[in-house]
Amino acid sequence: IHLVGCHVHKAKLRTKIKKVKLAWSLSQHVVLTLWESKKRRELMQNPSPLSTLIHSQAKRYGNRTALMWRDQESGHWNDVSWNDFSMRVRQVSNALLELGVGVQENIVVFSQNMPECLYVDFGAYAARVVTIPFYATSSEMQVKYMVSDAKVRFIFVGEQYQYDTAYRVLKIDPEVSKLIIFDRSVKKNPQDQVSIYFDEFLSLGEREQHRDDVRRRTAELDQDDLANILYTSGTTGLSKGVMLTHRMYLTAIRAHVGAVPLSDKDLSLSFLPLTHVFERGWTYLCLAEGCTIALNLRPQDVLQSLREVHPTCMCVVPRFWEKVYAGVMDRLSKSSPVQRRMLEDALRVGHAYNVKYKLRELVPPIGLRLQYAFYEKTVIALLLKTLGLERHNFFPTAGAAISPKVEEFIRSTGIQLVIGYGMTETTATVTLDRWDKPVTVGSVGRLLNGVQLKFGDNNEILLKGDTITKGYYRKAEVTALAIDEEGWFHTGDAGYMKGKELFLTERIKDLFKTSNGKFIAPQMLESKLCVDRFVDQIVIVAEQKKFVSALVIPQYDLLEQSCAEHGLTFQSREEMCAHPKVVEFVMYRIDTLQQEFAHYEQVKRITLLPEPFSLERGELTNTLKVKRPVIYQNYKAQIDNMYKE
Repeated sequence: IHLVGCHVHKAKLRTKIKKVKLAWSLSQHVVLTLWESKKRRELMQNPSPLSTLIHSQAKRYGNRTALMWRDQESGHWNDVSWNDFSMRVRQVSNALLELGVGVQENIVVFSQNMPECLYVDFGAYAARVVTIPFYATSSEMQVKYMVSDAKVRFIFVGEQYQYDTAYRVLKIDPEVSKLIIFDRSVKKNPQDQVSIYFDEFLSLGEREQHRDDVRRRTAELDQDDLANILYTSGTTGLSKGVMLTHRMYLTAIRAHVGAVPLSDKDLSLSFLPLTHVFERGWTYLCLAEGCTIALNLRPQDVLQSLREVHPTCMCVVPRFWEKVYAGVMDRLSKSSPVQRRMLEDALRVGHAYNVKYKLRELVPPIGLRLQYAFYEKTVIALLLKTLGLERHNFFPTAGAAISPKVEEFIRSTGIQLVIGYGMTETTATVTLDRWDKPVTVGSVGRLLNGVQLKFGDNNEILLKGDTITKGYYRKAEVTALAIDEEGWFHTGDAGYMKGKELFLTERIKDLFKTSNGKFIAPQMLESKLCVDRFVDQIVIVAEQKKFVSALVIPQYDLLEQSCAEHGLTFQSREEMCAHPKVVEFVMYRIDTLQQEFAHYEQVKRITLLPEPFSLERGELTNTLKVKRPVIYQNYKAQIDNMYKE
């Protein structure tokens, strides 16, 4: 009787708990809905965020810091207030009109991430001028093609390389009439009589003599006006100019409000180039939310910048996390047995707590909560502090496939990844992990509000919506190939929905067919194999081949160190990469990672390359994606050698 009574009591208690949980869930939903509605109302008070955003934020935040940038000489981070930001934007708008820049005229920004890039962007938007950002590493040939394609008269350049490249184009292109140089230390060509420095350009608009004309242009702005033309990096051919309108940006910003836990308390490190639609869209969202943005000038300085500014968020590509993972694994291998066991146990507990429970919105057992609380304050805290990520809020991650192994490792540390999927043609986001919904490792999140999705032939993802481009600049035929008669944009990516989450399977255009008739998805293989700490990059070879092979760029320092530990010494990297024992060692590590693949998908032979792929040889795009046709041509001899009997 006592036991039956206990069971009855427990049943009533469970019922009460369920009611409390339901009430709490409903209250959270109501609060979230009210908060989201309030945020949307606040944002919608500004009918055109890009044209008036900085000025309206200056009224709200005044002398609060909007931007930060490091002085390369002193190493000191300088602040730019919202008021100063607004003043510079007004000066740019007036100076553009002083130069005679017309409505919807194209201008170029060819620079690394600098405050001046944002001054020009927002000054141009207020004057109904279109900005075209170029990657700071763009070659002279690329710049000449894009400048000619867009009929550009004015080019803003960052540092010496950009100036020198643009000046050579200026001399041969009659359309280009002036360069405006951001960095005062840039040395102009002695024959240059037309270029001016940015402070000289700003002086043209200091008196705001065109104030009324700027206001008139802003008032007349059409939401379907072009804001940007973003040239794709071109992995298979010439770049195409993706047209992005004010409506596309405004819709994207509104759709993200409430979808990510971003607020004006956040500090974001701008690490990817502002030319990249992911960084550009993210930066505009941060500005709309009143965040502080720290601009990282040089990509190689990112680890230093992380430890100096301690950002709460930052948009990154999976390669960044792969490097973090490889670095931690390398440190783990060199740690003492006690330290290794502590970190391994911390990650094991973190995985159980964050991946198995919190990610699925389940309540962890009390024992696990206590274990994680200990490790979170000790081992994990020390690890994150070493990386400069101890103040983490969340980190949007997109741009390529991320290995589930790497994803689970990062999530085990308590870092909240917001993994998404998108492209330049979709104003970045198509799907993303919702912070208030369960997340499945391996998915790319849930559909952004306002985006329509359906699957076409071969499970190709087709899209519609106000954030989807209407086409490519001055390329009607290419546009017709990408957007069908019903208005659906064909992404070229295949996938499927499970629940309300999207999973990608392959890039249809990149599918390889072996001589045996088997289809291989190279990007899936590459993303899973490059997590090994001895592998820096890997390119799969399989098209019309008898089996799968790979070109491998090893982590040279680690490989050299490992060889020395095993008594192997070499006169050069070429000798090391060609040595049978070294190749066998790397192949063994690849084999341990590819056991989950079907036999016909597995890499059978590899070639270690003594030099990394390079931009100069045309093997990489400006976003560091591999150009497969170029690589296959450049390394034809090595590839042919792998298929010799």
